[in-house]
Amino acid sequence: MATLFSHDGAEVVQRALAVKEPAEALDEFYELERAAAFVTASGFRRVPLHCCVDEVAAEHVGAEAVVHYGPACLSPCRKLLVLHVFGRQPLDTERCAGAFRELYPDRQSHVVVLSDVVYAHALGELEQLLGPEYPHVVFSRLASDEAPDCPQGPGLVRQFGRLFAVAAQSGLKDYAMFYSLDSNRALLRRLYLVERARDARVGGILVGTLGVAGYLSILEHLRGTLSRAGKRSYTLAMGKLSPAKLANFLEVDVFVLVACPQNSLLDSRDFYRPVVTPYELELACNPAREWSSLYVTDFRDLLPGGCAHVGFPDTVPGEGDVPDVSLITGELRAAGLSSSPAPSSSSALACRNPALALAEISPAASFLESRSWRGLEQQLGQMPVTKAVPGRRGIAIAYEDEACG
Repeated sequence: MATLFSHDGAEVVQRALAVKEPAEALDEFYELERAAAFVTASGFRRVPLHCCVDEVAAEHVGAEAVVHYGPACLSPCRKLLVLHVFGRQPLDTERCAGAFRELYPDRQSHVVVLSDVVYAHALGELEQLLGPEYPHVVFSRLASDEAPDCPQGPGLVRQFGRLFAVAAQSGLKDYAMFYSLDSNRALLRRLYLVERARDARVGGILVGTLGVAGYLSILEHLRGTLSRAGKRSYTLAMGKLSPAKLANFLEVDVFVLVACPQNSLLDSRDFYRPVVTPYELELACNPAREWSSLYVTDFRDLLPGGCAHVGFPDTVPGEGDVPDVSLITGELRAAGLSSSPAPSSSSALACRNPALALAEISPAASFLESRSWRGLEQQLGQMPVTKAVPGRRGIAIAYEDEACG
């Protein structure tokens, strides 16, 4: 009976599919020769193929390296060697060069040319067409082609998975970006989420990656940010996010997602609570950070020593300062910073009786008391203790001791 609803996957692996594209086109698009050379040249014996670089899952199968297919944020991994195969989409470079000339008629324009990863292979040809005409145009290249410890010389910028050199004195502020994207509507939505984060009293830190270097440091940084703003914080580790999962934490007013730059801008319209990025949380909590044209998606840039790090001000505003007004609710809210850390998310101390005896309370437990449904009743001390015995093996729809039929 179980075979009608499940199988071991062998059928999917052995299933023959009708392929419309010739084999040569698939080999070129997925760079099969390059991937095979990467494995054989290093003598790797176990290499998983991912949709997303997951070092934890790869280590569970004893992987020596990872071949990643598809778009990626190019965040450096901590342990495993990764080969990125993005796919090679065709690009009409003549038409693209014509659009560039129409958009930038001034041949002395300072422009950085960016592309999606599937068109990165065509930037060299585009540079040959435009380079002689535009002496100040910079063509980016993928940072994955460089060693992780490549030197950072004057004017060399490594950002959003790209590497390009600009004039050291002016920096990126004097450069335009040639890349097709309508960002106005998206920015308005993100600014609304920042305002929601300012109104929040409890923040939930969602651990969305365990493979990007520096994720432990940003977790500690976010806890300190929420504490300085007088907000409680909870740290939640989960797999793929869904509205149903996050709806279990009604006490959380806003979530901040720690993920790679590719996945940090989550559309949370279907969620019961907003989900913001670490940069947006800092905009909401740190009065020293102001909105600018630089939008940070790589959380490592926010850490001390990062290119976008902004520390909290040393002075703490007093009670006489003008309060802030929420743009969403219209209510007044405290505008100052907390001079002392906010109560821990795990426990706090409170007076239990007039004799000043102290009792330890948990904010999570207090919120649980207010819920009408609190989970299964434990009935401690009311049930007899039984000896543990071996249980059934397998999955719920096909245990090993069940007959198939």
